[in-house]
Order: sequence, then structure tokens, then C-alpha cells
Amino acid sequence: MTKRIANRMAQISPFYVMALLQRAKELEQQGKDIIHLGIGEPDFPTPKLVAKAGMELIATGEVKYTAAAGLPQLRERIAQFYQETYGVKVAKERIFITPGASGAFLLALGASLNPDDEVLMSDPCYPCNSNFVSLFNAKTRFVPVNAASDYQLTADAIKAHWQPYTKGVLIASPSNPTGTLIKAAALQQAIAQTSALGGCFFSDEIYHGLVYDGQATTALQFSDDVFVINSFSKYFGMTGWRIGWLIVPEVFIEPVEKLAQNLFIATSTASQYAALAAFEPETILELERRRVEFSKRRDYLYQALQSLGFTLETKPEGAFYIYANCAKFTNDSFQFARDLLETVGVAVTPGKDFGNHAENHYIRFAYTTSIERMAVAIARIHDFIGRL
Repeated sequence: MTKRIANRMAQISPFYVMALLQRAKELEQQGKDIIHLGIGEPDFPTPKLVAKAGMELIATGEVKYTAAAGLPQLRERIAQFYQETYGVKVAKERIFITPGASGAFLLALGASLNPDDEVLMSDPCYPCNSNFVSLFNAKTRFVPVNAASDYQLTADAIKAHWQPYTKGVLIASPSNPTGTLIKAAALQQAIAQTSALGGCFFSDEIYHGLVYDGQATTALQFSDDVFVINSFSKYFGMTGWRIGWLIVPEVFIEPVEKLAQNLFIATSTASQYAALAAFEPETILELERRRVEFSKRRDYLYQALQSLGFTLETKPEGAFYIYANCAKFTNDSFQFARDLLETVGVAVTPGKDFGNHAENHYIRFAYTTSIERMAVAIARIHDFIGRL
């Protein structure tokens, strides 16, 4: 029976935090109080205007397919968003509405990778992205990074690790799991280096908007010959609506549209109409209030983890994660995470989910719950490490 399983599945790594989440749910069903600092999902509800717009469309009963590339007015509104936010002009024809950022990655990688091509990514990085590469029978070359480069790939690192079969580079800023930003000059240099080597540049910008120090820079400020992946999930608080977008180089418009037609037919129509309301001034005001709250949570958790003895090599500038070195307490962060959940009911994500570079020494904490709940979690962690 196992011979029926595609060979590529051996290259798809599991998402370890999901096993921990499943166990956390089991413990909750048993009546135990679990504090979730693991999954990267904001605890705020969908903004009211967004939910209202989606429900109004559903109430009409006219929930039909849109074009594969997406609702024209939503593509136009995203183009306007880039002009207003970054001062860059993007033709709406280059914008594709997708089922989450995951759908955007599938289109970008599917349209650009051949079997055995290679994509450079930082280690640590978000694990699903390398699994998307494997799905197309291509490969990921992980490049170890550290705090010295803000956990980001540099132009020098790209040049040093480039091989004849390397096809592209993926950079995420703000990054998951570290929450760090790539500086504008470094991003420009990375794009230029990738272009000089004849590769594709993929810019993961799904945490744009959730920035607390400095300012996020879109790759489109330096080149039109880039793929930009973004999402309504994080800043806009629409995780369950499963809607994102992809911006492609002009030469990729036709192949990406063909792929979208075949893979998805179209993104959820109700989600697309709901997303139009995400740009309303009232919604943006609410989202900005949430961003301020996330900033306060970050500051609280950062100081609290330091007081517990975790080593924090960088202070995250964006997203909602802190990547903490736990080597003082364990040489096996996965076991540490499991024991922390079972013993004191705090769910976190082990470094094993994000790569191979010193993964046993790191834990990712997500500040996606209130400061009051995090304070309880910190007290529990204090008790836990006191028993080690």
C-alpha cells in the first residue's frame, strides 16, 4: 500500500506545532486551562465592517465564481493600497487574489520552478515554504543566519550559496519565527544580486502592517521583476477567510493566470467582497489600535522572557513572535515544549519547526493573547523551569 504514496511526500516535513496543538486541544477537553503562545493566529475577531461585507454578499445568494485572477475592484484597491502605502505603482493586471498566502506561494513557485531547481531560504524560516518547493519536485537550500544579519539573507550570502541549479531566493520580512525586518539597503542589494545571477526573487510580506520599530519595505520599491506574496490574514485579522494576494512580474501574468484557473478556479467570492472592507478608514483605525496593542504585548513578553533567563538575541521589530534561546534550560527544545504543555499548560512552538540551525536551542513564543493571560503563562513557566 505504501508504494502508492508519491515519492515527493518523503520530502514534505510535518508541522510539529500542529501535533502540540492537537495535544493542547485534548487537554482542554479534559478541563485543563491551556495558554496558547504557539500558533500564529491573532486573537482579535474579524473587523466588523469586514464581517458585515462578507455576510451581506452571502445574503444576496449571488455567490458565484469571480475571474481566476480575482474580483477586479479588489485588485484595483490593492493597487491603490501600494500607491498610498509605499508610493509604488502596480498595474492591477499583475495582482492575483489567492486562497491565502499559501495559494500565492503555490502560484509563484508553480509558475517558476522546474524539477531539481533550488531556492535559497534562511534557516530558521517558516517551514511550509520549503514544503511548497518540494511539492514541485524542486529543492530548498537552507542558509544558516543569525542575529548579526537580523536573521536575514544578505547579498553576500546569496552569492556564496548560489549554485548552477539555483533558481531563486525567498526572503520574509518581517520574518517568521524571528520577527525581524530586512533593512531597505540590504533588501535592495539582495534583489540586485539575485537579478544579476538570473534568478527569481520571492518576497514574503505577509506580516507587513504589523511593524513596531522601523518601517517595512516592499520589494516593489526596488524592482518590478519580483514576486510579492501578501495576505489578509495577519494585519487585517482575516485568518479563517483564507484570502491573500500575489504580485507577479509582467512576463508571468499569463502563466500564473492559467495556473490559477486550474488550481483554484477562483478564491472565495464572499472573502473577496469582505476584503474590500478591510481598506475602509474605520477598519484601518481598528487595525492600528490592534497594532499598538501587539506592540505592548511584545514589550511585555520580551522583558518577561529575559527575566526568566531566556537569551533574546534580537528584539523583534514586527509580526508577533519572539524567537528565544532556551539552551540554558535544555538541549532539546521539542521535548521542552512538550513538557511545558503537559506540566503547566503553556503551548509554544519548538525550533524544530523552523529549520536545522541550532533548532534544539530555540522556542518561538507568539504574543497573540492578552498581557493578562501571558502573565499567567510567565508564572507557570517560572514554576516549570524551577523544577528542572
